[in-house]
Amino acid sequence: MSDVQTQWIEIASDGGKTFSGYLALPPAGSGPGLVLIQEIWGVNRHIRAVAEQYALDGYVVLAPDVFWRQEERVDLDYDEDGTAKAFRMMQAADVEQSGLDMAQAVDRLRARPEVTGKVAAMGYCMGGRLAFRAAASGKPDAAVCYYGGGIQNSLELAPQVTAPILFHFAGLDKHIPPEAVASVRGAFADHREATIHEYPNADHGFNCWARPAYHQPSSALAHGRTLEFLARHLG
Repeated sequence: MSDVQTQWIEIASDGGKTFSGYLALPPAGSGPGLVLIQEIWGVNRHIRAVAEQYALDGYVVLAPDVFWRQEERVDLDYDEDGTAKAFRMMQAADVEQSGLDMAQAVDRLRARPEVTGKVAAMGYCMGGRLAFRAAASGKPDAAVCYYGGGIQNSLELAPQVTAPILFHFAGLDKHIPPEAVASVRGAFADHREATIHEYPNADHGFNCWARPAYHQPSSALAHGRTLEFLARHLG
């Protein structure tokens, strides 16, 4: 996407350490910010393409390297070996620490001169759970969680989420069964700016066009709803 300028930048973490993130600038050069949080396969070609997609939508996008404490810039394929390694890395990751890292990424992006508006956090699968945890930190101005596995097990954090939040769940998702979605609905029943969408014909991972689970109608609908949500809450 030649109209989108991209580069890797450094993000300050605690203890004087840094980790990297993939930055995609919109053709206009500036706009609201979006921290885009990876699936378990790292900031791979698909996630970089999604970052560039949202940059074309006018956002300054930063996709942080979640697994940097184990291995820097993990970039895995969706084949058997890549998936096996992805699951090992997810299981070894400290979810609470990763959530704090994503909150740091929000601060880093907000400080960029190209960011002229508010900043949201958005993630997919593991990244959806980390977007939820980032929202609970109070750092982003809004959050979007695509099929965030495990959110239902951390709902003690729900009262800390005061910013607008959007959830996308797949109706055929065996990783996030209907009772899990119902528990999220219950936890956010009194949150005036929490929205939950379910896609009855889609499975877990429906937004990723590089995987068999990709479901184009649901992906397009969710993308449109996400853009409407971001436009409304980021300005």
